Amino acid sequence: MESPQPQQQQQQGPKKRGRKPKPKEEKEQQQQQSASKMKEGKKAHQPSVDEKYTQWKSLVPVLYDWLANHNLVWPSLSCRWGPQLEQATYKNRQRLYLSEQTDGSVPNTLVIANCEVVKPRVAAAEHISQFNEEARSPFVKKYKTIIHPGEVNRIRELPQSSRIVATHTDSPDVLIWDVEAQPNRHAILGATHSRPDLILTGHQDNAEFALAMCPTEPYVLSGGKDKSVVLWSIQDHITTTATDPTKSPGSGGSIIKQNKPGEGNDKAADGPSLGPRGVFCGHEDTVEDVTFCPSSAQEFCSVGDDSCLILWDARVGTGPTVKVEKAHNADLHCVDWNPHDDNLILTGSADHTVRMFDRRNLTSNGIGSPIYKFEGHKAAVLCVQWSPDKSSVFGSSAEDGLLNIWDYDKVGKKVERASRSPSAPAGLFFQHAGHRDKVVDFHWNASDPWTVVSVSDDCDTTGGGGTLQIWRMSDLIYRPEEEVLAELEKFKSHVISCATKA
Repeated sequence: MESPQPQQQQQQGPKKRGRKPKPKEEKEQQQQQSASKMKEGKKAHQPSVDEKYTQWKSLVPVLYDWLANHNLVWPSLSCRWGPQLEQATYKNRQRLYLSEQTDGSVPNTLVIANCEVVKPRVAAAEHISQFNEEARSPFVKKYKTIIHPGEVNRIRELPQSSRIVATHTDSPDVLIWDVEAQPNRHAILGATHSRPDLILTGHQDNAEFALAMCPTEPYVLSGGKDKSVVLWSIQDHITTTATDPTKSPGSGGSIIKQNKPGEGNDKAADGPSLGPRGVFCGHEDTVEDVTFCPSSAQEFCSVGDDSCLILWDARVGTGPTVKVEKAHNADLHCVDWNPHDDNLILTGSADHTVRMFDRRNLTSNGIGSPIYKFEGHKAAVLCVQWSPDKSSVFGSSAEDGLLNIWDYDKVGKKVERASRSPSAPAGLFFQHAGHRDKVVDFHWNASDPWTVVSVSDDCDTTGGGGTLQIWRMSDLIYRPEEEVLAELEKFKSHVISCATKA
């Protein structure tokens, strides 16, 4: 049962990066300012959001192999793929994690959904073009709702166990959930919060967005307003069930060990708690994002509002290993470490750019020295992520409503496809323009590498909640040109014979 449509957001200050729905007065002021700018700029007409969206929608059958649009009652600040549950002939079933950021009339929730992922080259162009942006998608169905204590700003899944996710909220704590063992709840006003399976303590101030799980060990990393990066090992709190391949999701029982009464748990009412393995200090402002080195549980990096990128190594202490001053010309919002190449790190910033660094040569004369600057967004970049499939490909999403797909291998190459716009930024080869407001999060699907889930906060433009889209671009776009031409060659004789008969 869906919650009622939001009428008016709570009167509270906007969250950093524009992720919080703005108070009514601020919205009206912005609308007046934008109307004034429109009058001034009538001579040089720029297409509106709706015009751009209409143009994009007309191209959907050509650009996409599959696209599902799911209208959300409430904005979602985070979206993540969970484990694949079932493979069938034409589609696979997979877990999907979402958040619901409400206005207080009903509780905030962590939503576990089941998603039917249509396989490549199955959906017909007619079906792809007939989505309705105001409707729920039949491909996304709620499986379970967890009533979250506070809004869910970030969700991360534990690679070592398909049942465990971590969430960041507007508090200093990181919450750990066994999503299969948690009871399904009904989100109504006054309902008590679900009880986290584990609470990670150690921050001295709110930790809202910077959250990462380690690919190689059950370690959790977090950053917050206290300017620190905090590391935990949840190994001691996970039973053998977590790594037992014979145990499937939903097999019953929590995989988080529960403290016995009197074992020093000062948050018994909320769940057992765990202190940090290390607190790392070196930032001079809020830490906005963190990520682990893909091949090491001891190495990680962080970015923050001090415009710094910092590399850390837990084996050598709690101070920075390398501190990159002025990695960007503004606040840094996001960072990702290449899973295929330990030397490459991506950063995204409020200066509208994405930058790629090589950790063997991070600075020049004390300031950041990126390998390349990717300049294709017109607003603050909120999320960057490397493709799980191809080492040179990554995505970036921003407050301009666009999710750009880049290929570093294409940077600097003189021979580009004839259809490529000469004004397109180097390396940019696909632009997902299906969202009509800031794209706050997205996630590549490791089980289906060219499939992406993305969410936007559409409160300001549509008066609704948010939009969830699951999409896969046509493989004719990303496959090598010679490979596509070779495949088309198979049909050449048939096309010629048909033309002759006509």
